[in-house]
Amino acid sequence: MTNLTEAGLPTWKVFLVKLQSRNPLLYRFGWLTFAGAFICALLSLSTTTEVMGINSFIKPFKFFLSISILSFTQAWLLVYLEDQAAVKRYSKILVITMVIELVIITGQAARGRISHFNQSSYFDGALFTIMGISILVFTLWTASICWRFFRQKQFPLWMSEGYIWGIRLGLLFFVIFAFEGGQMAAILHHSMPGPDGGPGLPVLNWSTSSGDLRVPHFFGMHSLQLLPVLGYYFFPRKTSLFIIAITWLLFVLLLYWQAIKGFPLIP
Repeated sequence: MTNLTEAGLPTWKVFLVKLQSRNPLLYRFGWLTFAGAFICALLSLSTTTEVMGINSFIKPFKFFLSISILSFTQAWLLVYLEDQAAVKRYSKILVITMVIELVIITGQAARGRISHFNQSSYFDGALFTIMGISILVFTLWTASICWRFFRQKQFPLWMSEGYIWGIRLGLLFFVIFAFEGGQMAAILHHSMPGPDGGPGLPVLNWSTSSGDLRVPHFFGMHSLQLLPVLGYYFFPRKTSLFIIAITWLLFVLLLYWQAIKGFPLIP
């Protein structure tokens, strides 16, 4: 087997080769959605169409970018799961459900319509329902992958306990705060306590005048990247990783409390 480092490849190239070899499907999908984010960024510069006062292609830009990061993350982490048949099924589900999400979000942006919580017509309501079913399927399937990681006893010898538990808890927190999105779907808005709209932070558009349930949703779901990195580089011991993970969870729960009480993250 060729040693990529000894072959003289730069570090970033070695990383990409390894990432591709771990999960070719999610690697390609990650780049495809990254390209989608780039295209949406260009479209946002060439259109004046707005949805609720925001350029209509900002939202699909954010979703393309976040799904790209998700795809690359899962491509890297899921190689450690012994049940690779389950990983292959999950990878296909991720691609299918996220394509459904992105097509609807981008299509609605092109129409100048909101994609989430839109019940203004039967067609818009049907699209939102399809999105809800799609994301529910994906979240439940991710929960099954998380469960498999908790059940698995054998990992490569070089993996520290902090890294293993970083992956487990990162997945668990991701699933928990993915389900928080269901709360927003149930009440048909993300601002608290009132309806959506009004001033927001640049690009993110988190409300600066009221609470916003997207804030804990964002920080909680990105535990998927944060905790494995912390476990790998800084907290290789299980106990220290647990302390960090619990501290992080309390921080995100504080953000959730802040949101439901109607306080903006940054006024």
